Amino acid sequence: MFDFLKGPILSIQTFFLLSGRAMVNIFRSPHYADDISLQMDIIGVGSLPLILLTGLFTGAVITLQMSRALNTYGASGQVGNIVAITLVRELGPVLTALLVAGRNASGIASEIGSMKVTEQIDAMRALGTDPVQKLVTPRLLAMATMLPVLTIISDFMGLVGGYVVGSVLLNLTTPTQFWSSAYQALEYRDIAQGLIKPFVFALVIALVGCHAGMNTTGGTQGVGRATTQAVVVSSVWVIVLTFFISKFFVDF
Repeated sequence: MFDFLKGPILSIQTFFLLSGRAMVNIFRSPHYADDISLQMDIIGVGSLPLILLTGLFTGAVITLQMSRALNTYGASGQVGNIVAITLVRELGPVLTALLVAGRNASGIASEIGSMKVTEQIDAMRALGTDPVQKLVTPRLLAMATMLPVLTIISDFMGLVGGYVVGSVLLNLTTPTQFWSSAYQALEYRDIAQGLIKPFVFALVIALVGCHAGMNTTGGTQGVGRATTQAVVVSSVWVIVLTFFISKFFVDF
């Protein structure tokens, strides 16, 4: 009667088992430092142009959209506050995570999925190598390291975009007032929220991508399904988790 629940429940079970093994392997040898460095380069440096461009225009759009309302109420000098708080608390972490999920969760799932359908993972086990230690843990560590860094860069570029539109193009405020108001608007809890979110998102994106890849079946068509599933599931979880993390900081 409830056979339709077997698939989702089994998937959730295998996801948590994989997550637990990957977390434990962080403290076990070997650590495959070369693989971690390679993944940090792919995730961090590879995503950098996309993050720079998106962050710059995100801040510019926020300033552009708020300019009329701020002028109406004579509060154009507060544009720095709005851009800083909006980016650091919400848009910076969420947009960066969604972009990284689209770019890297799909890549992780397709790479590991291709290894799964071509039986390379079975060959690893036959040679005595733990596939989770070799494939999952380096990607988890690389993502958890690079996504907060990318978020900081995105936040800064957003502030630059807001400055260009607010101070240079629209003359809403002076450069000094923009940067001082942006700095004064941020509290320690805002910065904490802006760093905790990408760290949590990084864990989810890496683990979802690895889980989709490790459970790929059905040849090349299965790799395509795993890639799509990794992007969709990780993106949905980013949106869901940002609500709960924000709710925690609001109540805290």
